[in-house]
Amino acid sequence: MLPLLPIEKELETKEVLKKLTLAHKALAELKGLVTSIPNENILIETLTLREAKESSAIENIISTMEEVYQSSLFDNQFSNANTKEVHQYAAALKKGYALVKEKGLLTNNTILQIQQTLEENNAGFRKLPGTKLLNDKTGETIYTPPQDYETIITLMQNLERYINDDILEDTDPIIKMAVIHHQFESIHPFYDGNGRTGRIINILYLVHKKLLNLPILYLSSYIIRNKPAYYKLLQQVRQTQEWEEWILYMLTGVEETAIESIALISGIKKLMQEYKISIRNNLPKLYSQDLINNLFKYPYTKIEFIERDLQVSRKTAIRYLEQLQKLGVVKKTKIGRTNFYLNEQLYKLLSANIG
Repeated sequence: MLPLLPIEKELETKEVLKKLTLAHKALAELKGLVTSIPNENILIETLTLREAKESSAIENIISTMEEVYQSSLFDNQFSNANTKEVHQYAAALKKGYALVKEKGLLTNNTILQIQQTLEENNAGFRKLPGTKLLNDKTGETIYTPPQDYETIITLMQNLERYINDDILEDTDPIIKMAVIHHQFESIHPFYDGNGRTGRIINILYLVHKKLLNLPILYLSSYIIRNKPAYYKLLQQVRQTQEWEEWILYMLTGVEETAIESIALISGIKKLMQEYKISIRNNLPKLYSQDLINNLFKYPYTKIEFIERDLQVSRKTAIRYLEQLQKLGVVKKTKIGRTNFYLNEQLYKLLSANIG
């Protein structure tokens, strides 16, 4: 039987507090940097898909960066089932973010809507017994989560209160995020999509606690690099109720991921500035902030995107893209019979250090 939250143990140990300071410092720097990007949608669109690919890969839903970003060019048309699932993850993350912003809470209803968007069904919390977590290689049962529907509901209601009511436990929010993630994964409330939903909850909780303004800190790459330790520590806490190692693992993840995100977003910001100067100097009649936003919203753009975002005719959009190609800002590429335009430098930034 999983214990109800809060945990009856001291979580803010000496080692945890030392690591916590570093995690907060990195998060604060990331939050400040994000405010200097002129249009938040640039980061939400590009980085959400990047995270969706990595989070899905943890569940062996494998796709390439090219497949993921090229799929953004086509409405509801995907090259394969895995790429579709990656886009559903991105949609679920954005839906959750909108709901948390609107309501100022992270509720079970929001969690249900995230999972529903992710899995494209409304099965809700598990009602039937039989769910077990197995070792991928041996088929051995590693962990059996709660089986009874009423128990799942009780635990999820308790988790919802723990997330939103700091009177229940006034612990640092990054530590609470680690506890929330462990508890959610241990309840395992859904038939499918628990891991991906849990990773979306992580970032939404940090936004909810105002440690970040945008959902752009994604732990999936860190978890992939340290996957054996992730599963080992999840299970270790279930068996021993010793939390320090797990919390240190998650705090290290927050710190490292924030530092990586700072480097990536700084690179995007620098590249945007270079493009601004180049287009202003060489194609002054074309330059606008809307054009820059379009070129950085996704690595790929197309004629219809330019028409829509800049409110110009198709003929004008084609002329703009041809001139940008000559300048070296984009590279024309053909997919099927249609021309698309790749921001190669942005694509390289997004693809760096990722599977």
